[in-house]
Amino acid sequence: VAALSWFFLLPRLVPAPQALIRTSRPERLEPTTGKVVGAYSGGNRDYVNYLAHLLHKGNTLPAYSVRCQKVTSTSTSSDVKAKLFGPITWLSILGFFMSTALFGLAIGLNDGFALVAILALSFLSTLVGIGNRWSLKLRKRVANRAVPPSDVVIKYPNGSFLIIKCDEYTARQLYWHPEECEYMVGSTVYRAISLCGTLILMFGVICLGNATLNLQVGFAVSYIILNAAYWVVAALPPQWNWDLSYYHVQRYEGPEQMQTFTEALWKAIAITQTAHWVEVGSIAPVSKGWASWIKQAEERAKSEPAVWDEKDEFRGFPEWDYNAALTENLDAASSANTV
Repeated sequence: VAALSWFFLLPRLVPAPQALIRTSRPERLEPTTGKVVGAYSGGNRDYVNYLAHLLHKGNTLPAYSVRCQKVTSTSTSSDVKAKLFGPITWLSILGFFMSTALFGLAIGLNDGFALVAILALSFLSTLVGIGNRWSLKLRKRVANRAVPPSDVVIKYPNGSFLIIKCDEYTARQLYWHPEECEYMVGSTVYRAISLCGTLILMFGVICLGNATLNLQVGFAVSYIILNAAYWVVAALPPQWNWDLSYYHVQRYEGPEQMQTFTEALWKAIAITQTAHWVEVGSIAPVSKGWASWIKQAEERAKSEPAVWDEKDEFRGFPEWDYNAALTENLDAASSANTV
């Protein structure tokens, strides 16, 4: 996310600058483990897109919880970007002032080697920043044909469920299409920048080794402070660095914490009023007993009004002894197999 901001191009000191000099660049944002299934569309993904995970704060969902949210866009053009003055931006500003202070100190002490080292290591970050500068591309829906309802169910590895009510445009941007990185320069130019960056880094380190003791101590203190600052920012929630105001998330009020996976699955079916996504996403164990229970759960969910009314007021979940029903179906399937 740092390379989304223009502050990333500031000439500055950065800890471990060699980490920015890579042979290749990621083509998309890294997804999160989870299962994404279209509640009615039949879509299926074995991962959760990075922005969707950030937007819904999926890492905060307790085990066996069920949460329902509604996502809408707040403007006509997508504009998901880095926060102008997020924590990562302040790291860039801190590194710039560290570099400026050392530059002034090198001039005051007439240390030529330190001056060259500061210039080399500072403008290295600008050069590498040009090679890594990118913008986020969220694909838009082109066709306008009729499609099934676009609600999405996300199942996380801890057995929690997240049901999202949204339109087709939002569903495709957040859950179905990959989040592609559009870089400012091409691959050939990037490799040339990486080569130049490597040479500049080596030259800067050699000059730093020949600087006076006072400037070497100044560099050491600066890098200690920067490393501590980068560590603190890395421990902060990633949402602090992103501007996701393009999307508005409404959370439906109601009980969310369940005791078992079976209860969580039943409540998720009750909210969507369909079990089609359970089969498509291979959410439940595959057996005759479970298949019978899932069919009964869907029939029971459809026989009752929606969990939330038209005013988004919580009505309550349908009354059904899901545990007894599951035991009965599993026992029946076991007896049939025994015979």
